[in-house]
This record gives sequence, C-alpha cells and structure tokens, in this order.
Amino acid sequence: MNIVIFGAGGRVGRAAVVEARRRGHAVTAVVREPARYPDGTAVAGDVTDADDIARVAAGQDVAVHAAADLSADPAAFFTTAARALAEGLSAAGVQRLVAVGLAPVLPGPSGALLMDEPGYPQEYRSFYLGHAAGLDELRSSHLDWAYLAPAGDFDHDGPSGHAYRFTDHGDPTARITPADFALALIDEAETPRHRAATASVTTPQGT
Repeated sequence: MNIVIFGAGGRVGRAAVVEARRRGHAVTAVVREPARYPDGTAVAGDVTDADDIARVAAGQDVAVHAAADLSADPAAFFTTAARALAEGLSAAGVQRLVAVGLAPVLPGPSGALLMDEPGYPQEYRSFYLGHAAGLDELRSSHLDWAYLAPAGDFDHDGPSGHAYRFTDHGDPTARITPADFALALIDEAETPRHRAATASVTTPQGT
C-alpha cells in the first residue's frame, strides 16, 4: 500500500513509519521541518492546510494522522486539522483515515467520557477538549475514519511486547508503547475493523 503519515516526526508517528515500512508499504512521512531528517525520508507538509494535504496525499491509499502542535490552541489545531484532512484527502482521492486519538475523550469504565470520571486529572482539560472538538469534526465528515487512542497513556520507555488488544473503555492505569500502538494503526490501515468509530488500545495484559 501507499500510506501517508502526518506527524511522522513525533514518537507515535515515527513508530508508525517504522512499522509500515517493515511490512513493505511505501510510506510518505510528512513533517513540518524535513531538514531535521537529513536522510531524505521526510517531506514537508502542514496538516492544517487542505491544499498541502492534497499535494502530499496524491496517489496514496490511506492516511494516518499522528500530528499535534503543542504550541497552538488545542481546539483550533485539532478542528482545523480535521477539516483540512476531510477536504484535502477527498481532493486527493483518499477516503481512509486512521487518526491517533486521546484516551480522555473516549468512554471510561462508567460509560461517561474518561475525562469526566471522578478523580480524573484535569490540568490538561483544554487539550482534552481540543481533541474532542477534532473528533466531532471527523464524525461530521464524509471520510472513512477510525480514531484509535491508548486506553490510558503511552509508555515511552518500556519494552515492546509486539502485541496489543482493543478494549471497550479507557483506563487511566493502562499503558502501551508507541511501537505496539503502531501495530494497531497499521493493522487498521491494512484491514479496517473500525469505520466511523473510536477504539481504545492497550497491551494484552491491560485491563
């Protein structure tokens, strides 16, 4: 397959690039500053610009959205990116999008959003709400999308277990490495299991 990965410079994006290439897919790795990748494997692109998206997505079969801009207003960034992806991917003839999500905006154990569960940390609520706004934009789009989020958070330093599982709710104690999360992303790109749907991802040992 031809896979375009936005946000390929982040930890999850990099892991997705590695996993997709390991499987033999042709990957277009999109970053804001390709000069930081002197091996020439990255291209410049702005996930909030529909024309830019259409340009780099031309000829692709599926897109992965792993981009974030921590310096921007979260609601503005994620909503603008979702709208630009819907427009730009459509213009390029790409219908399938697999997006990296955030656990707090998915259901928790009680069925309420995880960020609204009693005791859930609220210091980053503006970031949660920004992700939620972006997800709402995807829900209103015509794309064939999937929104995958770690059930809790990423374990950036732990060893890969080379496995994952989907769970029906978030869990603040759950952890998954970017490499294992990338397995789910690329599996979803190859063989869609979630269409216009969200899913939480954790390790097989998670709860």
